[in-house]
Amino acid sequence: MSFYSVAPFIEKYYPEYYSIETYPVTECIPFCKVKEEWGVFSNFAPTPIQYDGITYKNVEQLFQMMKFTDKEVREKVYAAPNPKMTAKHYEKAHRRDDWGMIIVDAMKQCLQLKYGQSEEFRSALERSKGKYIVEDQSSYKKSWADTWGVKRQGNFYVGPNLLGRLLMELRDNGRLEFVPVSFRV
Repeated sequence: MSFYSVAPFIEKYYPEYYSIETYPVTECIPFCKVKEEWGVFSNFAPTPIQYDGITYKNVEQLFQMMKFTDKEVREKVYAAPNPKMTAKHYEKAHRRDDWGMIIVDAMKQCLQLKYGQSEEFRSALERSKGKYIVEDQSSYKKSWADTWGVKRQGNFYVGPNLLGRLLMELRDNGRLEFVPVSFRV
């Protein structure tokens, strides 16, 4: 398993989210690219969020920064045009030791902040009621969906769909239960 895979962390620390789900395509709201109809559900959607007095360009930037406690590394991730790839560069040497234990709480915290600060996001969630939300990774080169999404297989989307499940949980409850994550240690 790759160092960057989150599946082992989910299996160990968040077993309630460790599963493969199947959704009928006709009952789904798929999202992939931010410029598509449901792109606001993407963590890369340009929905700025504020946390701890700092504005982040999107959920992905904040989430990637949460992987680190080292201030210099966080600053490099913050300034990067692609925070995900920059974070990946520093992960092996600088990723916080407890990342696996807090990864889902970190994502929930980011999504809750987005929910509280983006009317566009809340409105899209409201419009999605009655449908499954899935991160469609069908166009990705790898043959399987990673932990966050699904791949289309005929008339179904199949995969862990962790991001979609968190979005549906947020939509249906108006909030997510999580232990707050701090990266200003």
